Parts: sequence; C-alpha cells; structure tokens
Amino acid sequence: MKGRKRHIVVDHLGLLIAVVVSSAACNDRDGLKALFYYFQGKVLWPKKMFADTGYSGEEMKLEAALHGIDLTIIKRSKLKGFHLQAKRWIVERTFAWFGKCRRLSKDYETLTNTSQAFLYLAMIRLMVRRIAQ
Repeated sequence: MKGRKRHIVVDHLGLLIAVVVSSAACNDRDGLKALFYYFQGKVLWPKKMFADTGYSGEEMKLEAALHGIDLTIIKRSKLKGFHLQAKRWIVERTFAWFGKCRRLSKDYETLTNTSQAFLYLAMIRLMVRRIAQ
C-alpha cells in the first residue's frame, strides 16, 4: 500500500502545533491516538479539540477524556454545495498552505519521520515569512 496520511493539530490561526505522519493503511482514529500520546507529559496541550467524523466514536471520546481533552466532532452540513463551517476550514486551509510547498506536493520520503520533519520545516518557513512582512 502506498501513500501517507497526515494527522495535524493546529491552533485557531491554522499554525501547526503537532503532526503525525502514518501510512495510508492507518485508521484515522489510530492517528489521533498517536497525537494524544504526543501531548502526554507536555506542559501545554490543547484542552479542546475539534475533529471531523473520521475521528468519531465513543472510544475516541474516552481516549480524549483520559488525556484531559474535550473532543468535539464537527459534522458535515446536509446542504448541497459549498458552505463554510466553523472550525473545519482552519485545518483545510493549513493543508492548502502545505500544498504550495513543492517538496510536500508529492511524497518523496521513505521514512514517515522525514516526511513529518518537512511538514514542520514548511510551517516554520511560512511563519518566518509572515513575521518578515
């Protein structure tokens, strides 16, 4: 199986806080568990997280509560066409920013850790450019 999944945590501005890169065969819920364990033992961690329906389920709610995180699932609108949904577009915008980086447009890396490092580098580049403006 080829491909990668990028599970990211961003703040309200869309700036990257944490990322876990896994194979495409990995379940979304397993990626979220890995993010929870990333925050374990950290001084600062999110108290509230918003996620799409791929991360839904009672098991995820319990796992989030175990780590002291209030997990809220944002469901898709039943209306046809494009409708802006609060919180959901923030992560999508961050993925669009990553799409502007040529290195991230295609996965050239063999290791997931390398792919994860390039995501952090892309966000650092973006933040430095914003500060310089």
